[in-house]
Amino acid sequence: MAFQACGFPLRQLTLFFLFSILIVGEAHYKGFRKFKPVQDTRLGDVFEEQWFIQKLDHFNGADSRKWKQRFFVNDAFFKPDGPVFLMIGGEGPANPAWMQSGTWLTYAEKVGALCLMLEHRFYGKSHPTTDLSTDNLRFLSSRQALADLAHFRTVMAETQGLSNKKWVAFGGSYPGSLAAWFRLKYPHLVHASVATSAPVHASVNFPEYLEVVWRSLASQNAECPLLVKKASDTLLERLKDPKTYDNITKDFNLCSKLQIQTVRDSAYFLETLAGNFMDVVQYNEDNRAFEGAVGTNITIKVLCSVMGDTSLGDPYARYVAVARLMMDTFSMKCLDASFDNYLRDMSNASWDGTAAGGGRQWVYQTCTEFGFYQSTDSPNQPFTGFPLVYHVNQCADFYNVSAEQVAEAVAQTNEYYGGYDICSTRIVFPNGSIDPWHALGITQDIKPDLPAVFIKGTAHCANMYPARAEDLPQLALARDHVFLLLQQWLKE
Repeated sequence: MAFQACGFPLRQLTLFFLFSILIVGEAHYKGFRKFKPVQDTRLGDVFEEQWFIQKLDHFNGADSRKWKQRFFVNDAFFKPDGPVFLMIGGEGPANPAWMQSGTWLTYAEKVGALCLMLEHRFYGKSHPTTDLSTDNLRFLSSRQALADLAHFRTVMAETQGLSNKKWVAFGGSYPGSLAAWFRLKYPHLVHASVATSAPVHASVNFPEYLEVVWRSLASQNAECPLLVKKASDTLLERLKDPKTYDNITKDFNLCSKLQIQTVRDSAYFLETLAGNFMDVVQYNEDNRAFEGAVGTNITIKVLCSVMGDTSLGDPYARYVAVARLMMDTFSMKCLDASFDNYLRDMSNASWDGTAAGGGRQWVYQTCTEFGFYQSTDSPNQPFTGFPLVYHVNQCADFYNVSAEQVAEAVAQTNEYYGGYDICSTRIVFPNGSIDPWHALGITQDIKPDLPAVFIKGTAHCANMYPARAEDLPQLALARDHVFLLLQQWLKE
């Protein structure tokens, strides 16, 4: 989603709320696609950023270090008998546009809720440490983030006279998972949660992502993913012959001549191009323009139209046309396809580095908690050339985390939170059938007070975005259903 309310994100690590936008001129990241939404500074004066004192390490009583965490407040709808709505930040900057727009505010107006949004540690302006060194990143985890939420909720309740209020957590994508886990781990602090597009099951290898991309493209045109596969296969073959590199460099308008010296050079280039389709599918027709998102007019229908246009040439030529279209849309002068540049950017631990917008932090979280690697290891998807080993090796390259450590961390995450078998109450799990992340989410009711809302034809965090006339009927019904659940739960 976007606030990184829809994370971010979650490749262009993308991922708020997780919410996950292609960053022009910056490195290419893996994860929740588009992890870094545009910051809407126009609302900075309307919704003044505020600061909350947090502990650096909630789980070490001997460590007294503190830092300031950013949050926003909208009390326009607040009534004395109303609840408190808490929007959870994700793998990118908290965007104050969400304090003015979004479904949660529609709900807030109806029930008289006070609305708060808390930025996630290590993202946006919430800097707990002096830099992003691997040693400092050990304080970046979902568990520390949940403890931040718990402490924020406790202190705000005590100091603002909100102790007798019912608190409802909201989040989309990775923050959606946090919303569910906040209710799971701190049930005395949060009364209910709306966990949108939440990947609650951690998995090192996530080939299902690209399988859903295939099905989502096919939902527009059965021939579309087949044409994408032909183009991808053709490109892979050409990469085996250095004599083709000059033409490929020109075709895709690369920033420097293509150099394929290692398997990871090829994998990075192939994944970069596949990302054009992955990003569009993940956010297909989502109403994201209000938060400053670019390229919302590029939909699955547009991509499949280009891939089906025989006047452009063979499928490879149409694949090139898609890449050019995306570069034009995001005002990119050229495409950086260098893994060495990516490695350099991701290894930069400075807050001023190009990966400090969220890339270095989020990939660290995938290496130490979640996995989520969108590999081409399944035959039932349209791309080729970036297998699991390519993704996992980056954990060693960037943070000295081995493949074995990644696997252990992912297993521990599922052990701690329960994965698909989450055991709690009053959490609703909306997901969209087009969104590849639904494969790691809850799409069927676990029990009456752990319901799923599976929305056919919609993408990532669709129900969180502002309503509009052209929304699918099932999306409007889903928003209404979630609100009815909240009404019911607030009476309990």
